[in-house]
Amino acid sequence: MSGRAWGPGFITAFVLLVVHLPFATLAQDGIDWVTGFPRDPVHVVAWPTGRKVAVGFALFVEEFGFGQGPVFRPDLATRSPDLVNEAFRQYAIDWGIARVGRLFRELDVPLSVVLNAEFPGKHPSVWKEFRGVQSGAPIIAHGMNNTSHMLPLGRGMAEQKAYIRRTLDLIAGTTGVRPTCWSSPSVYSNGDTMQAMAAEGITSTLDQMDSDIISRLKTPDGALVLLPYPTVTVDMGQYLARTKTPSEIEALWVDYVSELAGEARADPAREATTVVIGIHPFVVGTPDGAAALRRTLARLKKDDLVWLSDTDAILKAAAPK
Repeated sequence: MSGRAWGPGFITAFVLLVVHLPFATLAQDGIDWVTGFPRDPVHVVAWPTGRKVAVGFALFVEEFGFGQGPVFRPDLATRSPDLVNEAFRQYAIDWGIARVGRLFRELDVPLSVVLNAEFPGKHPSVWKEFRGVQSGAPIIAHGMNNTSHMLPLGRGMAEQKAYIRRTLDLIAGTTGVRPTCWSSPSVYSNGDTMQAMAAEGITSTLDQMDSDIISRLKTPDGALVLLPYPTVTVDMGQYLARTKTPSEIEALWVDYVSELAGEARADPAREATTVVIGIHPFVVGTPDGAAALRRTLARLKKDDLVWLSDTDAILKAAAPK
């Protein structure tokens, strides 16, 4: 595996076998358990060049605000000011984001960016440096910020639509890109959110954490493609909640993807799978975290059944032909 991003011309030229079966047997058939809307699997026979596991790394670029956000040392969190935890978060912004961007460029591996709309305005120099090395990375909208301005849950469909519209408008104004993919801040949404997304022009989302394959949700305001974003592969939860080291997370990532590839080798007729792996600069943006990420990418690039890609390319490849 070269790790090189497949361009639009390659994807268009590649004849990908995608089938939509009327009577699927997987758990995604029928009614979605959160929204109550129809949800159907999208069956992909193989990814480009016959690969069977699509893997997309998504870097979360987030705005928390001073005194808010992830806590590395809970025992110090009551201090005011809490210099230790604030430094933990600030290091990720000032050093981690750019380091991750450079690493993916160096290894020629595609990267997607999950962006809080307020981030480019709050940290313009950081965003400029990152975008300088990742100018083509697809942008996934991630709400306004991750602490004080999240989705207005419980306040009706109209307010959620307005929030999503404001998020998209702000990202478009500061980056020149209007995203069509969404990730709810802190993965905290409700039954109205999917319909609100579709109504505001969103066509895909990472708010699916319960599958190995892509599925399609049919809302009254349009369809949404649900990209698998497994809970256990997100580095933040493993690092902060389960106190796993970057090296332990590296082993988890390699095992997770390698097992999917192994299942495909054991059963070549098995449909292709997808995993979007969430990464955060306070985990993989430190020198030790970046070293673990580097080893992970190097291992996955060697597997001839793994397709390292970005969310845009995965969506394009999975689209019905």
